[in-house]
Amino acid sequence: MSAAESAVETIQREMTIFARRARASAGRMHPELSLVSYTLLGHLEERGGCRATDLAAHYALDKSTVSRQVAALERAGLIERRLDPEDHRVQVLHLTDAGQEILAQVTRSRRAAFRERLADWPEEDLVRFAAYLERYNAGPGAADAD
Repeated sequence: MSAAESAVETIQREMTIFARRARASAGRMHPELSLVSYTLLGHLEERGGCRATDLAAHYALDKSTVSRQVAALERAGLIERRLDPEDHRVQVLHLTDAGQEILAQVTRSRRAAFRERLADWPEEDLVRFAAYLERYNAGPGAADAD
């Protein structure tokens, strides 16, 4: 195995560990919010609201899967449906005040956890790591993973 092949294997293994850690930590940061819920709330905040079908298309998920997630977030009082002001036949999902607060709380907790985990890293390593992640996430197939 070449050095490049070995590096790719290591990257794949370490990113899998990272994903597992992210899923596990989401539940510890807020008991009502899974990683999927946090991701959906973050997307709604970033977009200023969107349709459930747009969420399904963006994450390449089945509409019924998104529907179940949206229903759970609605029951928890974290999102609400509003009529689109331009097309009253369309309902747009928006964060409620409670959804905004919980998202902000989880975001603060996640940032603190990252800062703690990276506290001993030299600044140049942090800058390089950030640039590598941006490059990786902007590469081919990146739009499929948003």
